[in-house]
Amino acid sequence: MIPLFIGTTELVLIGGIALLLFGGKKLPEMMKGLGQGVQSFKKGMNEPLAEEKQKDGGQEETEDAEQKKSAETGAE
Repeated sequence: MIPLFIGTTELVLIGGIALLLFGGKKLPEMMKGLGQGVQSFKKGMNEPLAEEKQKDGGQEETEDAEQKKSAETGAE
């Protein structure tokens, strides 16, 4: 991956070009949509991990209970 070193001057230049291309009314709407998209993406990335942890946690608990029962029956 190539590191991008963007300074203040470059950010101002990019912002100015975006303002000229899209106009003052459309730009805030586009940035709002971009922010919502990023938020939705982060939420989508975190939800499957949380569900997977819950499923794995439940399986581990049942496996632990089965191991305890087999250990108790084997000890008697």
